[in-house]
Amino acid sequence: MGINSSHQLKKQSQISSFSIAAISLLLALLAWQLVVHFTDLPSFILPSPADVGARFLRTLSDGSLLYHASVTLLEVLLGLLLGTAAATALGYLLAKSPLFERLLAPYLVASQAVPIVAIAPLLIIWFGPGISSKVIICALIVFFPVLVNTIVGVRAVPSALRDLMRSLRATRWQTLRYLEIPAALPVFLGGLRIGAALSVIGAVVGEFVGADRGLGFLINVGRGQYDTALVFVAIFALIILALVLYGAVAWLESYLLKWQVWRSQ
Repeated sequence: MGINSSHQLKKQSQISSFSIAAISLLLALLAWQLVVHFTDLPSFILPSPADVGARFLRTLSDGSLLYHASVTLLEVLLGLLLGTAAATALGYLLAKSPLFERLLAPYLVASQAVPIVAIAPLLIIWFGPGISSKVIICALIVFFPVLVNTIVGVRAVPSALRDLMRSLRATRWQTLRYLEIPAALPVFLGGLRIGAALSVIGAVVGEFVGADRGLGFLINVGRGQYDTALVFVAIFALIILALVLYGAVAWLESYLLKWQVWRSQ
């Protein structure tokens, strides 16, 4: 009975959240339309929601929006995978070796002090204007938040549980599989949420610097032609990509952390 009631409460909460989001979106569109109406701004400065909607339908019907969005999505997914894999492996090593962390910490912090926009042109020169440079830029943006959360998650494992695993003569692999991964997973997935949202920024930055496809390229085209409605269409497509990736990680988190819900009940 308790489990059923909790599921019902969760479902009601999701419906309520969806309703609030829908209402806030409608209010934002209404405010946007009112601003356009009362300021009488030309469409190349601020198009109306109807103009953006019509431009969206045109780019959708001719296939250009899906093509450029698929290119950006591929760059984001590959960059997210590469950045997460590298950050997880290095984060685990740093968490297990304080000396290693002291040696690399200055370089890791320094790498975050340099804006990705500043090094993106170098990566385009080194790796070319193709997909490789965009994937690397995405991976660099994803890397740091996942790295930090991996270190925090592994070090947050209670020492008593480590002593218990040693008393049971567990191997290093068994300790990793049955203790460290489950214990660090909530913190790690929190970092992955941030990385998933930021990865879209990396792809767009790379496409701004040098690309002939992708949503960032589409924004450059719209800006150059003063097609502001096209710029809005590409921006909204980027927002949708970020929300989908964030939602996918949130779903993965709820799926992998079911044991926490059961334990709390």
